[in-house]
Amino acid sequence: MESENKLPTHPNAPLATQVLLVRPARFGANPDTAASNPFQQEVPAGTEAKVQQKALDEFNQFLLRLWAARIDALVLDDVEDPATPDAIFPNNWISFHEGGKVVLYPMFSPTRRLERHPDLLTQLQQEHQLPFTHLIDLSHFENEGKFLEGTGSLVLDRQHRIAYACLSARTHLEPLQEFCRQLDYRPVVFHAVDQNGLPIYHTNVMLSLGADFALVCLEAIPDEEEQGFLLEALIESGKEIIDLSLAQVKKMAGNMLQVRNKAGEPVLVMSEKAYKALRKDQFEVLNQLTKMVRSDLRTIEAHGGGSARCMLAEIFR
Repeated sequence: MESENKLPTHPNAPLATQVLLVRPARFGANPDTAASNPFQQEVPAGTEAKVQQKALDEFNQFLLRLWAARIDALVLDDVEDPATPDAIFPNNWISFHEGGKVVLYPMFSPTRRLERHPDLLTQLQQEHQLPFTHLIDLSHFENEGKFLEGTGSLVLDRQHRIAYACLSARTHLEPLQEFCRQLDYRPVVFHAVDQNGLPIYHTNVMLSLGADFALVCLEAIPDEEEQGFLLEALIESGKEIIDLSLAQVKKMAGNMLQVRNKAGEPVLVMSEKAYKALRKDQFEVLNQLTKMVRSDLRTIEAHGGGSARCMLAEIFR
């Protein structure tokens, strides 16, 4: 059901025209992150190699679909040693910003901190000519037990300089405030919970911003005042609200990313599960606003606890 419509190119909306992916070498369920990520399931003993191969197959198919949609996707290969089971989700440890600014983030899991591998940064600079003119390293907050996991914790409206964040064990106020200070963003902070009343660990599983729409689970925000502040910010910035249910969030319908392809068209990237979770009315709204591309990520979603958006680090130069 991909859109065949002639779509507007939204020339003033700063969507990424390039994305970074990391091909997994040792994918698996990370025990360090399981307690705060209810999306994540253990890998049955003895199936580790099979799960890695399935995840690799899904990754490669996903990449082919991005390229077919004319999305400029760069790929780095994860290293075998040290083992980093979540390396497939690079958006949590690094983000790229206009003017060559690069941010490194404080990560909750000690295993995930190993993903900030200097060789990967060197590859980006030397092989892909990414300019790193200003490195903002927030990883020192790990020493205080405070975390901010990139564009998992942050959903950024780059046009209106708003940083949306739901606080959790992986998203703390102090590093968020420092991010906003250094990059001139205004924070919009709230608390969100899942169907079992547990804190939602990353903002990007319940909020996704497009050029002119917001997929958001208002049901997840129990505090009416916080919900009102969030809605006000979204509406004032011109976003059409597409309200997701908690059941849809569980199926990764909030974990999408809109980018711009080489033809200048907006393309919304999602998993097959997320696509199938959309209601007909939601699909029809999105179909008028953007092209869509989807791919089966069931193994990555089941054992990594993340989906399509988590696999993409937007590149701005």
